[in-house]
Amino acid sequence: MSKIITLIRKDLLLEIRQQYTFYGILLYVASTIFVLYLAMGQPEEKVWNGLFWMIQLFICVNAVAKSFLQESRGRMLYFYSIAGARDFVVSKLLFNAALMLVMSIVSLLLFQLLLGNPVQNPFLFSGIVCLGGCSLSLVFTFLAAIAARAQQNAAMMAIMGFPLIVPQVLLLMRISNAAFSDVIQGGLSQIILLLVALDILVVVLATILFPFLWKD
Repeated sequence: MSKIITLIRKDLLLEIRQQYTFYGILLYVASTIFVLYLAMGQPEEKVWNGLFWMIQLFICVNAVAKSFLQESRGRMLYFYSIAGARDFVVSKLLFNAALMLVMSIVSLLLFQLLLGNPVQNPFLFSGIVCLGGCSLSLVFTFLAAIAARAQQNAAMMAIMGFPLIVPQVLLLMRISNAAFSDVIQGGLSQIILLLVALDILVVVLATILFPFLWKD
């Protein structure tokens, strides 16, 4: 745990020193939502929900996918000498999940401020947003770890990410639809457990496969 905490602290210090990256993402979020407000005003519930998760997807690509792609070969060799592969990938998963959690909350507040708040159950939707942000960050961190070892990084992420992300986004949209109604739909807990199981599967695959990529 001490190595994982140290690596998370390293990523946090890099984000603090390179503030242009963080503020650049915030500017992207605010400008995109403001453009949607100018173009659509306050859309209906289904459009609002779909736009929100599409924005979450793009935020995750900009905020999380760069985590491994920005690490140079020399820096990776240094991390290899001071920490294990599993410690490194777990620290990346945790840090990116926390970063995406902050971005999800900010985007939700901006959506409610500019595009209205059609959500009938705000506590349920907020929980789904936090869970969905963490889920997207775990998948993209896993994809970035694999793509970082390939020569065509962007193309590799696009090819691998499409069949993984699209079902997850559709699942998140279906779950979040329950927050736009006063009546809780049956089977909602099973779908949430399915999403949690997928997150656990991604974490397990990352901790198993990344050591082999690291050695390569």
